[in-house]
Amino acid sequence: MDVDKPKIEKFIKSLSFNLTAAQKKVINEIKEDISKPIPMNRLLQGDVGSGKTVVALISMIISSLNGYRSAIMVPTEVLAWQHYKNFKKMLKKYPFEVLLLSSSTLPNEKLKILKQIKEDGNQIIIGTHALIQERVIFSNLGLVIVDEQHRFGVAQRKQLKSKGKYPHVLIMSATPIPRTITQTMYGDLDVSIIDEMPPGRGSVETRLFHPGEREEAYNLIKSELNEGRQAFIICPLIEDSDLLKVKSVIKEAEELRQVVFKEYNVEILHGQLSSKKREEIMQGFENKELDVLISTTVVEVGIDVKNATVMLIENADRFGLSQLHQLRGRIRRGEHKSYCILFADLKTDEAFKRINSFLKTEDGFELANKDLEIRGEGEIFS
Repeated sequence: MDVDKPKIEKFIKSLSFNLTAAQKKVINEIKEDISKPIPMNRLLQGDVGSGKTVVALISMIISSLNGYRSAIMVPTEVLAWQHYKNFKKMLKKYPFEVLLLSSSTLPNEKLKILKQIKEDGNQIIIGTHALIQERVIFSNLGLVIVDEQHRFGVAQRKQLKSKGKYPHVLIMSATPIPRTITQTMYGDLDVSIIDEMPPGRGSVETRLFHPGEREEAYNLIKSELNEGRQAFIICPLIEDSDLLKVKSVIKEAEELRQVVFKEYNVEILHGQLSSKKREEIMQGFENKELDVLISTTVVEVGIDVKNATVMLIENADRFGLSQLHQLRGRIRRGEHKSYCILFADLKTDEAFKRINSFLKTEDGFELANKDLEIRGEGEIFS
């Protein structure tokens, strides 16, 4: 593919933010790869919030300018919808068509999209696992991107790649991988790293609260809400379980709505809600119509609400370092100081080490190496 540098620079200048030096470096590496006669095969690592998505979009624009389609596969419908909304917004002055394909796409709309992508075209396509279904046939697929690669199996990544004829491949990970493991697992890929965060981000304070300090934690949340900010509360389960003595979204919402946060707008979010309902809730949260969002880990990837400054995680000991790091990454998106509040039962040595490491650092690469120490190489940062 040819890289139309003036058009790419024009798009970059149209953005409402400046790219970091690390983003520019990675974009140049991708440009160089795409210009070669052999397909790109690159792994892009970048910590939560480092700006990988705009790098992916610029890569897709290069593909479109060359008359090729591009497809980005993401693990959840919530993330697919957010990418779709953001891509449409950033491309509103450009003649690039953006399509969204997921299991919740309405039948008539799905048939229309399937027909479109089977014919010649240069659309930018965002989708979930729906992209690798058998009846999805791409014509002219020049670039495939897998976002949050750790959420997909090797076979699924290969399936997407097989939808094109030797397409360029970009695999993105917000779960930093220790260098030794990168060489073992991804030795066939060139590796790019975004090791710099965008400027203007507030700090984040991570605190472990004991059961008797719950009122103090809730008062901290209320103080942020009273400043016009918003909060996430994460529970491991949707509904209460007789087997697991952990917090659930539905039960927690009942109690918090009636007593603790009765003066605020509280909503719930989980995977059993319809796609339309989830979109409505996320739109309401982004528009500041909601104050508190009580959710499962369905929000762990890709959600970007700059006004949200509190993340309370119930039963934090039940989550791996990767999930904790991703969840904390949902806050500290804006200029204000943020707070990550943990409630945890640290009965095991591993849980203690994991939570202690999480309290000490926000650096995803450092956490990945610490997790490697704690758990060994059997399950990396999972």
